[in-house]
Amino acid sequence: MKPLLLVFLGGGLGSTLRYGLGKYLNSATTGFPYGTFAVNIIGSLSVAIILGIAAKNDSISQNTMLLIATGFCGGFTTFSAFVYENHLFLKNGDYGLFALYTFGSFMMAFSAVFFGILVVKVL
Repeated sequence: MKPLLLVFLGGGLGSTLRYGLGKYLNSATTGFPYGTFAVNIIGSLSVAIILGIAAKNDSISQNTMLLIATGFCGGFTTFSAFVYENHLFLKNGDYGLFALYTFGSFMMAFSAVFFGILVVKVL
């Protein structure tokens, strides 16, 4: 029961923060979902750092991993929103924004993961 509660609490916090960043950062002017873009990059970096620290020195407990990596980062990142927003770009014929958002998200998220792993190795 405790693992389920940890994932639930972390997921609720992550989802709430994702919602707030989306409300604050998404642009009605350009239509570009900056909030979703930002949380996917930040979430990728966070997971990489957390998992890197755990792998490097085994200092993070399983409960902490459930709370932060599975719960918080799982609730915070937004792949389903990312796919839906891309669907809207295609539906509206915004092929340039579709390409920018899709490739930018993948490239930045992969870069964030590799950067996070590098940061942990250097520390």
